[in-house]
Amino acid sequence: MTGYAGLATCVHCGFCLQSCPTYVATGDEADSPRGRIVLMQRLAGGTMTPKHRELRHHLDRCLGCRACEPVCPSGVEYGPALEHARAVLAEEHPPSPLTRGILLVVARPALRRFVFGAARIVRPAARWLAGWSRPGFLAGMLAGSAEGRIDGAKARRISGSTDRRIAGRGEVAVFLGCVQRELFGHVNAAAARSLTVNGYGVRDVPQQGCCGALHAHAGQLDDARALARQNVRAFAAHPATAVAATAAGCGAMLRDYGTLLADDPLAEAAGALASRVRDVTELLAASGPIAGAPLSLTVAYDAPCHLLHAQRVADAPSVVLGAVPTLEVVPHVEPDACCGSAGLYALTQRGLSRTILDRKLDALTVADPDVVATGNPGCAMHIAAGLRASGRPIPVVHPVEILDASYARAGFYGAPGIDSPIP
Repeated sequence: MTGYAGLATCVHCGFCLQSCPTYVATGDEADSPRGRIVLMQRLAGGTMTPKHRELRHHLDRCLGCRACEPVCPSGVEYGPALEHARAVLAEEHPPSPLTRGILLVVARPALRRFVFGAARIVRPAARWLAGWSRPGFLAGMLAGSAEGRIDGAKARRISGSTDRRIAGRGEVAVFLGCVQRELFGHVNAAAARSLTVNGYGVRDVPQQGCCGALHAHAGQLDDARALARQNVRAFAAHPATAVAATAAGCGAMLRDYGTLLADDPLAEAAGALASRVRDVTELLAASGPIAGAPLSLTVAYDAPCHLLHAQRVADAPSVVLGAVPTLEVVPHVEPDACCGSAGLYALTQRGLSRTILDRKLDALTVADPDVVATGNPGCAMHIAAGLRASGRPIPVVHPVEILDASYARAGFYGAPGIDSPIP
């Protein structure tokens, strides 16, 4: 029962039901956290086995968004139990060839660079192929990973500007990730520039790699641990005051390294790394951040599940956006609901993912922003693909990109020490 210990406090009260996107979409009790907890308890007790099709069906349909955890009055730790159950199921039913292929690509640096390098080459044409078909949606996701245009111009360094940094706040290492590094390098660079303006020194950490989140979600815990060990060693060799995550999924995974490697010789170092991980918006909010130049934009902020529910970071992104004068944050009715991306979920559970995404798109259409801001690459690509397929190609960007654009317009870049150290 060890892997399911976090479920023991569940009293089946049902407070979690309306927080669960799949239950709201299907109305099926077995697609709710309460129903899945019963299934996992039966798996733990031996009254159900991995061979039971219904067990696999309903656990596979879980997004892993963990929206059930903050609303649970009993403090049920649902997420770790789900990953343990999926690892048990994977022993009997390995992931699909598509899932295994993606996991292989993101875990192997040379293969990853080749595959995503090719993707970047075709990315400019992808927006013309976007649509609701499977190939069209994948094209829309790829198009959604391109650097967004903010206020009519991309953020760029401005020569002859004045160094406006505040007092030093220690050294920060930016966690580059896999998909984030290859398709959203502009976000990592914007984060490094913005952190530097706000008094942080940015340290390079060679040999860091994929965080292992996709592997853990797919039940491949041994592979996730191997990737975690690589990162623990890399960051131990280049210690910094904090580790800044620009992808919510990576941040949640890094913060769980102490648990993931609890029985490993690297357990102490893993716990030390986990304790230093912060979302980039948390670090910027802690430093102020200092205000930039005005941007006349309306922005709809959409909270990534693994930032809001897993890491419990709610206010920091709003503080970052609040540092941009004249920027207007427009509300929408689904800001804390899952978009349906959930790592590889949009590929493996396409129909249910689309149903969940439709609610998000309806809410954003009513809000009618100039830009959508969210802090996770999967969410950004998923929402951008849906908007483009719906005929509304609104840019979807990271909050730090908006702050970075504001700083560029203010003339903060170009002074010695300000240019981003991240390629």
